[in-house]
Amino acid sequence: MTEIGSEKSNLPWLVVGLGNPGPKYELTRHNIGYLVLDVLAEQFGSTFKKHPKAHADIANGNLNGIRVELLRSRSYMNESGGPVKAAMSYSKIAPERLIVVHDEMDIPFDSIKIKVGGGNAGHNGLKSISGSLNTPEYARVRMGVGRPPGQSDGASHVLKQFNAAERKILPNFCVDGADAVESIITRGLEATQNEVHSR
Repeated sequence: MTEIGSEKSNLPWLVVGLGNPGPKYELTRHNIGYLVLDVLAEQFGSTFKKHPKAHADIANGNLNGIRVELLRSRSYMNESGGPVKAAMSYSKIAPERLIVVHDEMDIPFDSIKIKVGGGNAGHNGLKSISGSLNTPEYARVRMGVGRPPGQSDGASHVLKQFNAAERKILPNFCVDGADAVESIITRGLEATQNEVHSR
């Protein structure tokens, strides 16, 4: 398999930011994928609009002549796979041109890890996407949100809003996530991993 981002093709990319729709979830940890896509859309000078075929919102951008589509599902997290598959079919995008940005409890807050494939670590959005595509082989930008203290429930943790200290760091953290996405597309996966993981 060709290393993701290594071939200098002009085929489009699809970047999916995971989250739940609606104002109730806007600043929750589970919605950091949405927040990173907001940064990318702003950088592209683009706005989100209803996707013509998928139950999702889409914004379009361009990086070094490469078309980039930003997708936020209008379905809840555990139903993300259907809209992602529909958008990929509509734009004829293969899994090796898919990047999913999501929250990750196994990584400390304000840290980013990047990988391709692997398990879902209990993340319902990833589980839905992998199931719909019949493959886990796509790039993931894993935005660390940390684990709750003590024996607190993980599901409740990710559905809570960022605390005051985290909100001070959050804007720069989301910019870092957007930069990682752009680097995968323009420089390749390995170069991006080497840079991001060394921080």
